Amino acid sequence: MRINPETVDRIKQTADIVEVVGDFVSLKKKGANYSACCPFHNEKTPSFNVNPVRQIYKCFGCGAAGDSIKFVMDVDGIGYGEALRYLADKYGIEIEEEEVTNEEAARQNARESLYIVLNYAKNFYQQQLHQSEEGHAVGLSYFKERGFSNEILKKFELGYSLDNWDAFSKEALKKGYSAEVLEKAGLLIHKEGGKTAGYDRFRGRVIFPIHNVAGKVIAFGARILKTDKNQPKYLNSPETEVYHKSDILYGIYQAKNAIRQQEHCYLVEGYTDVVSLHQAGIENVVASSGTSLTTEQIRLIGRFTPNITILYDGDVAGIKAALRGLDLVLEEGLNVSVVLFPDGDDPDSYVRKVGAEAFKEHLRKAAKDFITFKTEILLQDAGNDPFRLAAVIGEVVNSIIKIPDAIKRQVFFHRTSEMMKVDEQMLITEGNKLLRKQQTQKPQERSNRQPGSIPNGPSDIGSSGNTQIANDDFADGPPPGLFEPAEEPETALQHTKLYYQEEAFIKLLVLYGSRELEPGITVCQYVLGEIHGIDFKDAIFGHLLTLFREHFGRNSVLVTDYFLNHHESEIRNLTISWLTPKYELSELWSEKFEIYVPFETDVLDKTAFINILRLKKAFIEEKMKICQQQQILAKTEQEEIDVMKEYIFYKSISMAAAKELGSVIG
Repeated sequence: MRINPETVDRIKQTADIVEVVGDFVSLKKKGANYSACCPFHNEKTPSFNVNPVRQIYKCFGCGAAGDSIKFVMDVDGIGYGEALRYLADKYGIEIEEEEVTNEEAARQNARESLYIVLNYAKNFYQQQLHQSEEGHAVGLSYFKERGFSNEILKKFELGYSLDNWDAFSKEALKKGYSAEVLEKAGLLIHKEGGKTAGYDRFRGRVIFPIHNVAGKVIAFGARILKTDKNQPKYLNSPETEVYHKSDILYGIYQAKNAIRQQEHCYLVEGYTDVVSLHQAGIENVVASSGTSLTTEQIRLIGRFTPNITILYDGDVAGIKAALRGLDLVLEEGLNVSVVLFPDGDDPDSYVRKVGAEAFKEHLRKAAKDFITFKTEILLQDAGNDPFRLAAVIGEVVNSIIKIPDAIKRQVFFHRTSEMMKVDEQMLITEGNKLLRKQQTQKPQERSNRQPGSIPNGPSDIGSSGNTQIANDDFADGPPPGLFEPAEEPETALQHTKLYYQEEAFIKLLVLYGSRELEPGITVCQYVLGEIHGIDFKDAIFGHLLTLFREHFGRNSVLVTDYFLNHHESEIRNLTISWLTPKYELSELWSEKFEIYVPFETDVLDKTAFINILRLKKAFIEEKMKICQQQQILAKTEQEEIDVMKEYIFYKSISMAAAKELGSVIG
């Protein structure tokens, strides 16, 4: 089945780019637009721009651009159809589908099959928890002992797997799910040579579904409740096509709004820590699921807030081991604090022991910035041993230099010098020495890259949309190559005046071609009439000029949305870049200085005239260059004279155009 064109149009018209992007990153209002740090590449200064009027986004760092559908595809790594279904679900749009051929059905995205079977598994485990005798007696009683309400069980979609070798897989196979898909989803363990398809991965365990940022179930964590030395206490889904443990944080879907609103994130270790804190009203909390914190997980938190507090139990040995990995958080520019709990307690047990209010008070009082916390922990072990104290200084300085912000580094050097009673300048000198050492050892990150390539961006860039004219062509997703990166124009041509004037001219047509300069005369009609007989050298601009001429010849004018939804990625990307300028005039010019700068749309007639004049001047200058080359190659004196006359003619036109431009601009 495929989504019909009418439903696709409804989704596009309903989806709000600010709401869609805001589900994944924390947007800040900036003039008429919104900005954020780009989710597609690592950056400290926001270069990701969202335009609510045009319903598009553009990153000036990595070049990522597109509409709501394209954003969901890239940020969640899913296909066109999946992105449409996600948006339809978000906005409560009923999906109408059409029959597809057997060949088309066979091409259904494998990832979508995994999402479907994982969602089925989640529903099955929930049903067993609430409706089976074993689920009630074992699973539900465990959750109730921990004080989890029915609302919390529903919020996290907690479940139970029966203590049976194939209770789930037998039911799933009956429903038509293949053993191959069950195995690929990490739900079934294949048994070579066995009489059955295999056996269930999760048996006799309470189930914690793991969701991605968009809310899709991508994996499961499962806790055994009986004592069995041969079984691990916790069992997680294996890595699959949709689940990469190092990229995800447990609870991020349930916590993202609270993190964004409170501009703070608490990081804990286990599933029950997250659920217990939500039960206590602390919702801005996620878990690393027992793994060492990874750069990808840190960046995921950084999408929503720069402030993170890590909650540790009182196990000193475990804390010391974890300290080494926390420099990664500093490197990403996040503000890191740490809270310790009394020996024997973790966040789950402590909140159940003291209650929600006392727990929140402990978070406020016990929080310490990471550098101070690390210094205190290491000093406890060092005692008065000068060699160990020197090692502590080296470790702390090594953490401070990981902080990207120079002012913050200076503050921590000053505070550390006071805590350790050592000279601040000595710490700074040691820090500089370590930095130089690291820089000489650091491998060249760009050594294996193509010139001009940008790392960490999405694999493809552009809008996901389709033109109104060819809606049916895109009903079941984009054609091959639709989202392939556009080829760069010839570098040499980019640096000529003619290239830039051709670009300015086409930009005027794309953005304002349908606007009227005066009643009955559009920008398109005026400028095309003024450049009759001129053809463009740049291939893409020439192609666009031809499109305008063809449509104008049929008494129709192309509008901006046509190019935003064009099937060629380079045309879409150019349009988005023209609609989202990197720099905008500050409102202070009018508000503070009372200097009113007109918008381009207010002076379209003047803009059109100047662009035509500049284009003609650049075109003439290209002719002059050709004359100069012909003069060098002239074989006779007469040829040289003829070329010189032609050059003088073009020169006079160029000078007249320059004079006219001077008077118009002045």
